[in-house]
Amino acid sequence: MKISIIALGNIKDKFYKDAVLEYSKRISKFCEFEIIEAKEEKIPDNAGDSVISQIKKTEMENIIKKTATFAKLKSAPQARQKCIIIVLDIHGKALDSVEFADKLEEYFTFGYSNICFIIGGSLGIHEDFLKKADFRLSLSAMTFPHVLARVILTEQIYRAFKIMKGQKYHK
Repeated sequence: MKISIIALGNIKDKFYKDAVLEYSKRISKFCEFEIIEAKEEKIPDNAGDSVISQIKKTEMENIIKKTATFAKLKSAPQARQKCIIIVLDIHGKALDSVEFADKLEEYFTFGYSNICFIIGGSLGIHEDFLKKADFRLSLSAMTFPHVLARVILTEQIYRAFKIMKGQKYHK
């Protein structure tokens, strides 16, 4: 089992880095875990819709280039049949922690050996990439900075493993 988080941008603030590092260590006791950072594009002031769309497209390409798994997205769907792509999207489906744990367990039970989470940048994720996702996950109806979303996601992955294993942590 392997879980990857592919995120646009780097975490600059130490307290976010420390939180992600702590949950990453905890998750690695349950599965192979990695976080891959892709280049986030600069957004010009007063960018129009066409510029925003192009930035989102470039960021999508940055994500695809960053990992071999996502390079396969350009080919036929069967090329990634053992990988589940979950995109964080404010318009996605909101799950509580138990439902999230059940979703991960379902994927592992059905033989998916790799779950890849995508965290976009401040503009969100290009529509073409959203269409390629197997599941669109919303962390909340609220908007979070994408670095905070990384902290929340790593904590929820850790919590999901604790729930799946029937271990104390989730309350």
